[in-house]
Amino acid sequence: METKRIEQGGMTFAYKEQGEGQAVVLLHGFCGSSDYWNELLPLLPYHYRFIAPDLRGHGRSSAPEGAYTMEQFAEDLVRLLQLLQAERPIVLGHSLGGYATLAFAEKHPQLLSAFGLIHSTAYPDSDAAKEGRLKGMATIRGQGLPVFIDGLIPKLFAPEHVKSMPEAVRSAVDIGLGTHPEGAVRTLEGMRTRPDRNRVLADAELPVLLVAGTHDQIVPPDRAFSVSGGTIMQREIDAAGHMSMVEAPRRLADIIVEFISKV
Repeated sequence: METKRIEQGGMTFAYKEQGEGQAVVLLHGFCGSSDYWNELLPLLPYHYRFIAPDLRGHGRSSAPEGAYTMEQFAEDLVRLLQLLQAERPIVLGHSLGGYATLAFAEKHPQLLSAFGLIHSTAYPDSDAAKEGRLKGMATIRGQGLPVFIDGLIPKLFAPEHVKSMPEAVRSAVDIGLGTHPEGAVRTLEGMRTRPDRNRVLADAELPVLLVAGTHDQIVPPDRAFSVSGGTIMQREIDAAGHMSMVEAPRRLADIIVEFISKV
C-alpha cells in the first residue's frame, strides 16, 4: 500500500490510508511503522476509513528535535487528524501507540468516538523496565541501532513464532531499522517517564477495547487487562505474542471489526 505524506510546520507526517467512512486510526508500536499493519489492513472492511500513521522518529515521518513524550505523540495525532479532516475517530494503539492513545484520551476525549489498546498497558514502567530503557538508550548510542533492534524484535513474538515465522521476524527487524536512532532514544525516554493512566480507562465514558496475547512477553494479559467495566471490551488472542497483527492477523481483524461495529 502506498505511503502518503503531508507536511505542516516543518514536520512530515507519513501515513497509509484505505477505505471511506468512520475514521479508525491504527498507531504502531516502538521501532515499528505503519508497515506493521500490512498483513492486517487487507482483512479490514473498506466502509471504514483506516489511517495508519508513522509516529515521529519512526518509519517515514520526521524525527524532529525535542521531547518524544506520550503527550507529544498525542498532539502530533491531533495535528494529523486536523490535516486529514478526520473527525472523532476510533483510535487503536499497539504498545507505544497505546501509551500515546491513552495520553490522547486523557487530554482530548471529546475528539474521540472510542479507543483501544492492543498489547499495551495503562501501567507506568516498573523500576526494572525503567532501567531497561536506560540500557536500551546506551546500547543505541554506544553500539548502534541495529544491535538494539536485533535484541528487541525476537522478544516481541511468542517464543514458538520466532522459530516458525522467521520471515515475519526478519520483516519486523527491517521495519525497526527504519527508525531514526535519536528518535528511538527519545522515545525510550518518553516511555520511561510516562505516568500511570489506569484512571483514564476507569473513568472512560467511551467504548474501550483491550487486546492481549496469551504468550506476550512484553505486556502479559494481567497488565493489559488492568481495568474492567461496562464500557470495556477485553479480548485475548491465544498463542499470540506482542505482534498479533503479524502472528494472528485474522483473529485481530475479527476483534477490531467486532469492536468498531458497536461504536
